[in-house]
Amino acid sequence: MNVKKRLAIFQRLKEAIPKPETELKHSSHFELLIAVMLSAQSTDKGVNIATDKLFAVANTPESILALGVEGLETYIKTIGLYHAKAKNILTTCQILISQHQSQVPNTREALEALPGVGRKTANVILNTAFGQPTIAVDTHLFRLGNRIKLATGKTVLEVEKKYLNTIPQEFMHDAHHLLILHGRYICVARKPKCDACCIEDLCEFEAKVYN
Repeated sequence: MNVKKRLAIFQRLKEAIPKPETELKHSSHFELLIAVMLSAQSTDKGVNIATDKLFAVANTPESILALGVEGLETYIKTIGLYHAKAKNILTTCQILISQHQSQVPNTREALEALPGVGRKTANVILNTAFGQPTIAVDTHLFRLGNRIKLATGKTVLEVEKKYLNTIPQEFMHDAHHLLILHGRYICVARKPKCDACCIEDLCEFEAKVYN
């Protein structure tokens, strides 16, 4: 895909999605971190239902830590892998208190040192909370990268590196959420809504016929 077409794709996506932002509800960097940690293998809608209740009673490292495992699990038990996530969240809260003055760190190294925080989660926090030009490759970005031919690759890291090397600089901050939202609502996995797609004529996906 050439540079001109790539630029046109992001220009159109930005026009179609003027406010590209996460759909995870949060009012602080810490709330965002917890929501993203809970979102692994879960939907944003499901996470929001749980955190609406959780954050009303505990939305700081100290207050969540005070809940203990059983207390925290009562709020997140509707979310997949909640046992493991509860333990990771509580340990993360301990680390934030003891090592980061209860603040979410703004470096990849410090974020990935937190239990339950991998490269993708770190990228989300760095981009959404701190405005850094990172790309968190989830299932949507991986699919779009290979389908549209924006960033082809067989591994998540390979696709991430290609995105970083090819996304027009002016769209680096918003690209992550532009692509997630486009993949979530238009370029869906099984039957992409090509008739409603603002970049349909620019897409390089070979097969335009779906069952």
